[in-house]
Order: sequence, then structure tokens, then C-alpha cells
Amino acid sequence: MAIIKPFRAIRPTRDKVELVTTQSYDFYDKSERKTILKHNPFSFLHILEPGFKFKKQLVGEERFKMVHSRYCEFLENNIFIKEAKPNFYLHQKTYGDITFWGIIALSSLEDYENNTIKKHEKTLSNREALFGHYLDITGFNAEPVLMTYPDNNFLNSIYQKYKTQRAEYEFTTKKKRTHLFWIIDNDSDIKQIEEEFQKINTIYIADGHHRTASSLYLYKKLEKESNPPSNDCYKYFMTYLIPESYLRISSFNRFVKTLNHLTKEDFLIKLDVLFRVKNLGQQHYKPLKKHHFSMYLDGEYYKLYLRKNMYKITNALEDLDTQILYKTILKPILGIKDLSNDNNIKYKPEIFNAMQLKNEVNTGKFKVGFGLFPVSVEQLKSVADNNLTMPPKSTYVEPKLRSGLTIFQFK
Repeated sequence: MAIIKPFRAIRPTRDKVELVTTQSYDFYDKSERKTILKHNPFSFLHILEPGFKFKKQLVGEERFKMVHSRYCEFLENNIFIKEAKPNFYLHQKTYGDITFWGIIALSSLEDYENNTIKKHEKTLSNREALFGHYLDITGFNAEPVLMTYPDNNFLNSIYQKYKTQRAEYEFTTKKKRTHLFWIIDNDSDIKQIEEEFQKINTIYIADGHHRTASSLYLYKKLEKESNPPSNDCYKYFMTYLIPESYLRISSFNRFVKTLNHLTKEDFLIKLDVLFRVKNLGQQHYKPLKKHHFSMYLDGEYYKLYLRKNMYKITNALEDLDTQILYKTILKPILGIKDLSNDNNIKYKPEIFNAMQLKNEVNTGKFKVGFGLFPVSVEQLKSVADNNLTMPPKSTYVEPKLRSGLTIFQFK
């Protein structure tokens, strides 16, 4: 039984929403952030990078406190408003012929603890503690965790109902992403949405594992205090709940700087033991199904087909192409043992550049590049259901959510 709740969102005024909301902080490079901060006084980046006002780089607790101060300034200057009552929020994002929609709500950290909300990634305790401390000082969360649930006829009918109405927000970003946003404030609809989610046994985190774990870190910290907060807001975290059929998963390409002292010929011979290897020359190739890989090496494309009689699949993890590549090539042949910390391997989302393998390797920075078929939603769920964790950068998940569209103030 999944517990979700409506909440009193703090959100931008209708006339400023396009100016306020941003991509996630890490999506911008330093020069992009500087340009936005210089020319847009309403950008949420002013909250996330509060030292810009003083031309000073702030770090640690000093920065966290200033984030809270800058957030309060936005409230005081009426850039943000606070809802009069708890609501759900319906958000649709469209670009090209692709549409995403979901419900912004609060989810229960107890559900995360008892595995009603399931994860597929491993989190780092130091990052949990750091962001947990950030949440403790700032007292708000400005970007929901992306979660997915089985397609549901009633929840789909809610979407169909509200999308015919005038949206509270309607704006298009410079990247041609169109956003529509409706407030679900009808008490009957709110009650029925809560009840419908209570019928769902399992919800899956699609993106935002560290943010979830950090909220749990703070929840446990506050629970241990002799005088925990009087309200129970800290027991929840903000989520964007999207039907499985609307989730889009792309792959990360892998780029390796070394052949581990092997010649090109010796490397190909070692690959031939576990793969059918076909040289395609200059013919571009992208994997069309799982257990097929593309490779770019020394100016040429290759098809790699896994020889299934040579590789044993014993569980959901072993079925993932990211795990197969690691166990058959990256670790035993190229010597990449630590996928998270080895400087010889880099990951780049395939979605941004169809010619990425060729372009990156041809720069001379890398010896070889690998392309993978994307993980399916069913594979993601199977890994989570079996309490397993995927290798790093196994999924590039969309939609990517904007910061500052809705804010959950829990302190």
C-alpha cells in the first residue's frame, strides 16, 4: 500500500514561473550559471548559488545557511506564493512528439524503509549525510524525486480530465520543452487519488536515489532528537509520480582511455571468446536489442553479439547489458575494476549525440567506446524487486524535472 499525500506547495507566481524554474544545478556549466545569474534576477539559481550576490564562493554550512536566507528573500519579495490548502499537482512536459505527465505529491519515508518504495541504485553514505545536513539547514526540497508506478486507469482519467482545463502554468523553455501545470484542489479528486495509490503495492524510484536517501537520513536524525518537530512533514519527501508507460530510459555510452597494454589485434582476439565480432568499417551502428553492443575502435565501428553459451545469466543483475559489459570486457580485459572511481572510464548519455562513439574516440582522449541497448522498465523493476543494484550509469531516465517549480517546505 503506497501512501502519498497532498501538500501546500510553495511555487512561483504565474507571471514569473518561466524565469524562476531551472534545470538541475549540475546540468549547467560554470559559464552558463554565471550568465543566468547575471541577467535573470528571478532564477532559482540565485538560491542555489547564494554567494553570487557578494561575488564570493560559499561552501559547506555557510552556503547552506545562505541558501535558506536567499529562499526567504524570494518569499518576502513575492516571487513565491504558498498554497492556502494541501493539493496535488499535475505536471505535463512535452517536446517533439514525446509527452510525459505525472502527479507531484508527498511520499512516505516509511514506505521507503519498508520497501514499498523500491530502489535500484546504491547510494553513498557521505553524500546522504551531506545532503541530509543541507536539508536540515535549508528546511525545503525544491526538486521532486522521479518515481514510477504501474499504469492505472483511474489516475489516467484524472490526467484526461485536467488536461482539458486551463493550466495554471504554460511555458516553453529555450530547449523547446513545453510545460503545463494544473492544481488538483478538488477534495473529491484528492481523496480518490490517495485511495487509488493505496491500492498500489510497489512504487519504484526511477531517478533521485541520493535525494531520497538524504531525506531518510534527516528523518532518522530528527526521530532520535528528544524534541522532534511537532508536525510530521519531515516524514515525507516530494515526488513526481509517473506511469510506467510514460517513463523513457536511454543508455550511457562507455568510453575507456586505455586498452590495458594490449594491441588492437590482441584486444579483438580476447573479445572473440565471448562475442561474435563483426567489423563494420565506417558504417554507423547502434544496438537494436539487449545483449548486443556497438564498439568504436581505431576509426571503425564493430558489432558485438554476446555468445550466450559462454555467459551464464543467474539473476536480474546478470541480465543487464551494463553488467555484462563490466564482467566480460571492462574488468577482465581492460582492467576497470571500480566503475565509480577509475579515471580510465567515462560515461556520456547517448541521447544527446547519435555519433558520440565516433566523435569522442576520434578526439584521441579515448581508445575505445561502447554503446549499449537501453535498460527496460521491466529490467529496472526486476533488479529492484530482487534487492539488487545496477552498475553506475546504467540508466539515463526522462523526464528530467525542473527545480523550483514546486517547493516542499518541511521545517
